[in-house]
Amino acid sequence: MDLPELRIGDVSARVPIIQGGMGVGVSLSSLAGAVAKEGGVGIISAAQPGFLEEDFRTDPFGANLRALGRYIREAKAASAGCGGLVGVNIMCACTHYEEYVRCCIDNGADLIISGAGLPMNLAKMVEGSDIKIAPIVSPPRAVSTLLKLWDRHAHRTADMVVIEGPAAGGHLGYSKEEAEDAVATGDTYDAQIADIMERVHVFEEKYDRKIPVVFAGGVFTHEDICHYLGLGCAGVQMATRFVVTEECDADQRYKQAYLDATKDDIRIVKSPVGMPGRAIDNAFLRHQDALAAAGERPRIEHCFNCLTHCNPTTAPYCITDALIRAARGDVDKALLFCGENVWRLHEMTTVPALMHELEGAV
Repeated sequence: MDLPELRIGDVSARVPIIQGGMGVGVSLSSLAGAVAKEGGVGIISAAQPGFLEEDFRTDPFGANLRALGRYIREAKAASAGCGGLVGVNIMCACTHYEEYVRCCIDNGADLIISGAGLPMNLAKMVEGSDIKIAPIVSPPRAVSTLLKLWDRHAHRTADMVVIEGPAAGGHLGYSKEEAEDAVATGDTYDAQIADIMERVHVFEEKYDRKIPVVFAGGVFTHEDICHYLGLGCAGVQMATRFVVTEECDADQRYKQAYLDATKDDIRIVKSPVGMPGRAIDNAFLRHQDALAAAGERPRIEHCFNCLTHCNPTTAPYCITDALIRAARGDVDKALLFCGENVWRLHEMTTVPALMHELEGAV
């Protein structure tokens, strides 16, 4: 099956594959630019993109804003004229959310994808710009709630909707039990996709425009992509497979942890922000388990004020430090977010080779 282009309003990507945003430091300009250069949608994560800046610990917000703008410009320059798009994933839970939105607009990002909560005010924040906006939703009722709110208060709708299924990686829009049960029972999420698409269609009719819906969570092969296109989706979002590419911005030891993971290594954890997330079991998580069982928690000496719902006086550990250690390759002392299918990865590849495979050319 030849894959169609992904059209988002008046812009399009030649290939309907979105590389999911992965923070901290896993999807920056190298990965996003390479994906966009192959005609897909490359996504930079706005989760602490400035962690390599010299002043990150003293001025994390300034470092992040500076780095994010630079990464957007680099990815756009690397992929100019190649038929792809460059976007940014901004978690609703991050502090300085509006400033990151403005940074995306000012530096020429094509779109903003936003999840880890519902981006209630995003539509108002982008007024007067051409940037496209796409919420990430999980339960069907979430898309109705959000699009009704945008319609009422901003008099506009989404340019695209990303559905995140229960097999996704990182922070999840489900309870621990829901995520585990869905994988255990082999729930394809097809019925929920149909429900969400019907709800989106209400706003397509009202605004007389197409709102592409893409699916994320457990997408691994060309055949998977064809399955979701057959359900009426306009494309897919994938993250885990892009980690084991040469272009991925993370340390090689992080990538090797993906290659070494087995099916039994995957677990659902509760992150310091109170949300469940899917990660690779390792010495760090087992140490956290032991501390929790003993009713202990280490003192967090430095708070980056990165997430609105994280309280350093009660959090079991600093998620920023844990994810920075991951990106730098200190994998035994890090939180290693991953997707449900990480165990199916066995070798390194490149973005061009992976995109070629996913397009069904091999």
